Amino acid sequence: MHVPLILFDGICNFCNRSVNFIIDHDPHKRFRFVPLQSELGQSLLRRFGLPQGDVDTMILVDDGRAYARSSAALRVAWRLGGWWRFFTLLFAIPPLLRDGAYNVLASNRYRWFGKTETCRVPTADVRDRFVG
Repeated sequence: MHVPLILFDGICNFCNRSVNFIIDHDPHKRFRFVPLQSELGQSLLRRFGLPQGDVDTMILVDDGRAYARSSAALRVAWRLGGWWRFFTLLFAIPPLLRDGAYNVLASNRYRWFGKTETCRVPTADVRDRFVG
């Protein structure tokens, strides 16, 4: 069975809130989550030729491809289904503009939302959704 993976910054408070949001709006448990700081996260970055280290974007690995920045976020919205798919209308905006807005958030995420010293430790009810 194919399961989309979301690679996220495990020490970023905004990123952790985003993961919580996806979990809360994904009753069919379509997604699994991998901290970028984990061995598996770094391995997946290498596999898809993406920069390692301090990655400032969520990565969606889906159907053998890796998507980053706004494309990843909008594909997640599509996969969540329901009226979250409305946000995929933003695909009509050129990626340069979409990613520009995404980059502003990504480059300020620690300043605006803070960060934690350690990656998120999942609770028992969602532990099976985290890999790596």
